[in-house]
Amino acid sequence: MQTLHLDADELGLDFNACHKLANVLAGQLLGEAMLLSFYDRERNLESPAGVSECHKDCAIPGWQEYAESRGGTLMVNFGRGRFVFCFMPLSDTP
Repeated sequence: MQTLHLDADELGLDFNACHKLANVLAGQLLGEAMLLSFYDRERNLESPAGVSECHKDCAIPGWQEYAESRGGTLMVNFGRGRFVFCFMPLSDTP
């Protein structure tokens, strides 16, 4: 999965601003895209909820495996894991 690393702290962005920016970046890189999963470390939230429950000893978190196993090709990672968004393209051509 291609990963973009951005410094949300330096930019002063909260979860909602990072989500909006991630959507724009996914659209630029993938064309029409769908958000498959996200992780918000500040609030300890993930979507889909509960996907990491079975991944306590796994190399990757549940929200990442969920996205990868469903065609996710882009991860936008803000602030070294503070907010992470995983996307899949909805078409073959960006």
